[in-house]
Amino acid sequence: MRVPIGWLAEYVDVPAGTSVEDLDTAFVRLGLEVEEIHRPEEVTGPLVVGTVLEIEELTGFKKPIRYCQVDVGEDGAGGRDVRGIVCGATNFAVGDTVVVALPGAVLPGGFAIAARKTYDHVSDGMICSVRELGIGDDHAGILVLGGEGADVPPPGTPAGPVTGLDDVVIELAVTPDRGYCLAMRGIAREMGTGLAAPWRDPGTITPPAWSGAPAWEVSVADPERCDRFSMLAIEGLDPTASSPWWMRRRLAQAGVRSISLAVDVTNYVMLELGQPMHAFDRGAVTGPITVRLAREGEKLTTLDGTVRTLSTDDLLITDDSGPIGLAAVMGGASTEIGDGTTAVLLEAAHWEPAGVARTARRHRLPSEAAKRFERGVDPEMTVVALARAADLLCEYGGAKVVGGVVDIDMRGPRPAIEVDAAKPAQVAGVPYTAAQVVDLLEAVGCDVDASSSPLAVTPPSWRPDLTDPVDLVEEVIRLAGYDDVPSVLPTAPPGRGLTDVQRRRRSVGRTLAETGYVEAPSYPFVGTAALDALNLPEDDERREVVLVRNPLSEEEPALRTTLLPGLLATLARNLSRGQRDLALFEHGAVFHGGSRGSAPLPGVDRRPDDATLEALLGAVPAQPWHVAVALVGNREPRGWWGAGRPAGWADAVEAARRVAAASGVELTVRAGEQAPWHPGRCAELLAGGRVVGHAGELHPRVCAALELPARTSVMELDVDALPAAGVPMGPDISSFPPVYLDLAFVVDAPVTAADLESSIRESAGELLEGLRLFDVYTGPQVGEGRKSLAYSLTLRAPDRTLSGEEAAEVRNRVVRFAEQAHGAELRG
Repeated sequence: MRVPIGWLAEYVDVPAGTSVEDLDTAFVRLGLEVEEIHRPEEVTGPLVVGTVLEIEELTGFKKPIRYCQVDVGEDGAGGRDVRGIVCGATNFAVGDTVVVALPGAVLPGGFAIAARKTYDHVSDGMICSVRELGIGDDHAGILVLGGEGADVPPPGTPAGPVTGLDDVVIELAVTPDRGYCLAMRGIAREMGTGLAAPWRDPGTITPPAWSGAPAWEVSVADPERCDRFSMLAIEGLDPTASSPWWMRRRLAQAGVRSISLAVDVTNYVMLELGQPMHAFDRGAVTGPITVRLAREGEKLTTLDGTVRTLSTDDLLITDDSGPIGLAAVMGGASTEIGDGTTAVLLEAAHWEPAGVARTARRHRLPSEAAKRFERGVDPEMTVVALARAADLLCEYGGAKVVGGVVDIDMRGPRPAIEVDAAKPAQVAGVPYTAAQVVDLLEAVGCDVDASSSPLAVTPPSWRPDLTDPVDLVEEVIRLAGYDDVPSVLPTAPPGRGLTDVQRRRRSVGRTLAETGYVEAPSYPFVGTAALDALNLPEDDERREVVLVRNPLSEEEPALRTTLLPGLLATLARNLSRGQRDLALFEHGAVFHGGSRGSAPLPGVDRRPDDATLEALLGAVPAQPWHVAVALVGNREPRGWWGAGRPAGWADAVEAARRVAAASGVELTVRAGEQAPWHPGRCAELLAGGRVVGHAGELHPRVCAALELPARTSVMELDVDALPAAGVPMGPDISSFPPVYLDLAFVVDAPVTAADLESSIRESAGELLEGLRLFDVYTGPQVGEGRKSLAYSLTLRAPDRTLSGEEAAEVRNRVVRFAEQAHGAELRG
């Protein structure tokens, strides 16, 4: 919201000596963030208002040139100072009031004005356009402040205040709960309170008693979505009448483009009172107007020229021809105000905010009207806004009101909120008195019954965000001043440090970072497209997602059930930006769907009862903690020391082993099959006999869908599924020498290294100190469908040096057991 200081000063008696910086501080103190302060470009020297007395058309030149006699005020000797000025614009006439830069003036951009001869005449100054003054981009013609007989300043008046050259504009970031601050009326109330200065409410005007029957028949078919609808008919509007300069200037300062008088008036009233309005061409409206929901298959061409297919959730304004407006968002093209419009229907209504927000997002129409309606507007302003708009159209367009006003009002009474007068002091730690609490709530605009205990507070109609006691507490603290709230650190309660779960999660992240992985956290949201790209089966439990009621993106409306979509999207993004060797990891919660109870919506004024808490907890999805890695490119860089080593499935498996080791758990690895991994290159990760994750290469179709290199390797593991680590025990250290044995077994291809390793450990017994797989070979020397697995065994006794016979006995026992259990053959 852009707030011109000159406009604000019409409603607030800003104390003398208050600087722009003081206003900035006051806005921030009231909880309104100042985004930017717009200061006009500096103009120095004489810049005055002038009246055109004569115009001489000069001929013989390639373009129209006019020599004008302009009255620029008194000449100091009791006469008039009339200057001859050459001008090439043709959009002004004799009697018009214009802005004149006299010799000695310097316009924005360092453009100095001097008397000079041009087109065979001496031009003693310059008649200025909007762009030349630096207050807009319109360079089509001269800035005309008004015609003959209009209410304009007399010649010689300094033009700076008239044109807004001295007017600073403060741009505010208005939060969604402060929709009333999207209007000068709300800003004036806030600043009047913040500066402790008198202020005037532009919404307190009393509408005239229009006589006669309503000029149009209106019905509202959905009072839940529209609880007040007001309309007024106007005729006799001069279609050539232009908006007055002061209105166009204020619209430009607010960032709104001037279009026509009727449209400018509705926009101006919206900025002034906060009530969005719409003007229909009365001649284009056929039959009674009905406010209803759209029907299946209906379409509407909106003012932007787009044909929109409507949803049955869209609220419409219709006549006998069908939809003529998307309620609260944008009008229809069929009833648009045109160049020849003389009869207008003005509409102002109060719409249900959530429905407006859904419609605006569905059609991607974030209009100024929708932005206000979805934050909540004052339903008391509909008829007031019609009266204000009608008054402006009558004054500047020669129009007149026809018949009475249509005002369908189906609102119920505003409920009162009970709040303890001591509650703000309890929350903020500041000793607010009961009288101070009442005064501050009344400053907000609330009706307060101070005779009751607790206080009975009825919020004002323009504050739909005040629904609970805590909202009133916040208003008391805000208006009293956040600076009064002490900054006191709470005393940390005694504890035992990190929990086992917290310690495990930190160890996992630290371990992967030390191993060379870079953490890449992503948003925990996912869409159907991402799950489809992973090639997940339709019955996969990872497709059972939890939908977010108000998602940040319609493309990602659900909570993630796996870390892979976000991690792989990060991987693809880095690859597209020139990175080649990547090793990324992420750890965080995933959210499993499935059958859950519906969550109740408890109030905030008291602690929920046990039944409500149980229902809330029953609706919370399971949120296990996962860790995932993704690798592409070289795991070991190439250089003068060698060609490097590309990352592969073994690195993904090794990452899982390191995660498990950091958690105090040992993993078992075996062949598996799980999307999105390649069926033949996927490893199941087991702990305690339970599958806790998978690692390996992505399926080629998944790599293609996500635009990733072939053989991209990933791992995902459920950290919470890992069993609790046992108490760490120090190893027994023997001072006796070890015995090393290398054994290579030829086994059938389906036999896994993990199964053979388990057999070796079991048969070797207590003398086995270490076991490591150091070679895997497949080829013609071992035969088709066979492979060679070579292990290094370390044997050691704690109390003696092993003899050759003892070592041979262990060797023979391992070989026999491997032969019996797996059909293994010892390779020579």
